[in-house]
Amino acid sequence: MTVTVNIHEAKTHLSRLVDQASKGQEFTIVKAGKPMVRVVPLEALPVLRSRGFLVGQGVISSDARREFAADIEAMFRGPD
Repeated sequence: MTVTVNIHEAKTHLSRLVDQASKGQEFTIVKAGKPMVRVVPLEALPVLRSRGFLVGQGVISSDARREFAADIEAMFRGPD
């Protein structure tokens, strides 16, 4: 059920209404009995990953280039 609030009450109690909306309570602001806007909570924003979140999870050996040299050469050599 959506709560209906007149515009004067919305201006007077905006902080409280926004707090309630953030907790899931929708409300409609009316002016002279006519619905003007509906206030609804926003969806949760995706969590941003920070750099380095996989630090220490894997190891690349210093001679990896040497291990794959033949494969890399074959990829860039092209057809003979």
